[in-house]
Amino acid sequence: MVAQTETPTQQREKPRLQQRYEEAITPKLMEKFGLKNRHEMPKIEKVVVNCGVGRFLENQKLKPEIRDTIITTLTTITGQKPVMVLAKKSVANFKVREGAPSSFMVTVRRDRMWHFLDRLLNLAIPRIKDFRGVKDSSFDKAGTYSFGLNEQAVWPEINMANTNFVHGMNINIVFERSNPEMSRYALEQLGMPFVRKEGEKPVAELQS
Repeated sequence: MVAQTETPTQQREKPRLQQRYEEAITPKLMEKFGLKNRHEMPKIEKVVVNCGVGRFLENQKLKPEIRDTIITTLTTITGQKPVMVLAKKSVANFKVREGAPSSFMVTVRRDRMWHFLDRLLNLAIPRIKDFRGVKDSSFDKAGTYSFGLNEQAVWPEINMANTNFVHGMNINIVFERSNPEMSRYALEQLGMPFVRKEGEKPVAELQS
């Protein structure tokens, strides 16, 4: 009896932004920062999207329509349902009590993360009104970059005709093995439109 030959498992296609990072940006990072091997390379570990709801509370409760709108927004733009975060302690200034809803948060990794970043950089950010670039001063010591969007309307997949209020969100791009300089360079190469300093040319022009 002749044994049947197994067909090799079809290799999944990597998201295009991940391919660009690994094939085009990694060599530039290694050269610019004197990295000896790829194990020293900065790596985007995850993206955390957070929407605070403290200001929407009434008697420490969140109206169902506000809750549902935020959940729908975050699920639509990330492909993953968010979790509700409760306040760990009371904050008098914000009239928030311990145990009250504080925010909705979703963490995306791997392919879903790369697809999210691709849409963020190429679809959402270019739709911001009167946009002049994002600040490059919001990196922590580990190279994590944080910034906010004022409204969900910048995402083309969100139909504002079906929403009952406007809300923003905070986005945290978490790096491993990085620092502010390496993270900024990596994000800029991916297409993050940082505010350019006087005389500084955009990445696209430098690469042309």
